[in-house]
Amino acid sequence: MHIETLKAFCDLVELQSFSKTADRHLLSQSAISQQLAQLEMNHKAQLIDRNKRPFELTNAGQHFYKAAKDILERYEQLKSELNTLKSSSGSRLNIAAIFSIGMHTLQPYVKKFMIKFPNVNTHIEFIDAEKIYELVLEGEADIGLVAVAKKDKRLEVYDFETEPLVLVCSPRHILANEQQVDIHDVQFERFIAFEEGIPTREWINNILNRYNVKVRPVMEFDNIETIKRAVEINTGISIMPKPSISQEVASGTLKAIFFTNEEFFRPTGIIVRKNKLLGQPGRYFIELLRKKAK
Repeated sequence: MHIETLKAFCDLVELQSFSKTADRHLLSQSAISQQLAQLEMNHKAQLIDRNKRPFELTNAGQHFYKAAKDILERYEQLKSELNTLKSSSGSRLNIAAIFSIGMHTLQPYVKKFMIKFPNVNTHIEFIDAEKIYELVLEGEADIGLVAVAKKDKRLEVYDFETEPLVLVCSPRHILANEQQVDIHDVQFERFIAFEEGIPTREWINNILNRYNVKVRPVMEFDNIETIKRAVEINTGISIMPKPSISQEVASGTLKAIFFTNEEFFRPTGIIVRKNKLLGQPGRYFIELLRKKAK
């Protein structure tokens, strides 16, 4: 019985779909069905009742699913521990961060870390938040940095920096000469937004909803760099964390305007897999990040 077979079975139970499970594992639906049949034959027990729509787990299937989840979690913990043993000699620290944090907020901390641990190969990957959670849980990333961190019983979540949110526009925009604006002014302007489902989009939407402000995005992007480029050419305005636009503001290609209503902010967080054995470099890096939050 292979680990990948257990993963496929658990995904089948959770997704309730042979086709979606096949897509996730880059296999055909027939291959997933054959894996299920092989499991049932090996254990001489029916695991899924296919006569019901959607299909349901049998009693044996429920026991098998619970045990499979335990095995997979222990296996991921083992991989994490083995990676820690490899990195404890000071070889490598894997960090995964969303683009805005990795490219703008994180750099001073990395410099301090490298002075303390010059022999550690610090690998930083800039990727989307969902992939970061996946890599941290699988033990492929030692530390993750995300915006609006979500709670998960499998993760340790720590506060990182709280980033002010500002209205951002081109120097050619009519609002560019304002020192402050009312958040209600946003709904009358062309708006460049994060894509639906991105945590920062949901956080900003909650702020707008509190003030009963409706916006109609003319463009939506999955990363802050593309949003900045669209605002720079005066396609529309946006709301973004101030640290991520510091270079553009300094060079005069973007304007940052605070709101009169209140000081809006975006929380960011550090995520680490629970019970992960970090070496001294990893523990130091987390403490370095948390000092700023405190």
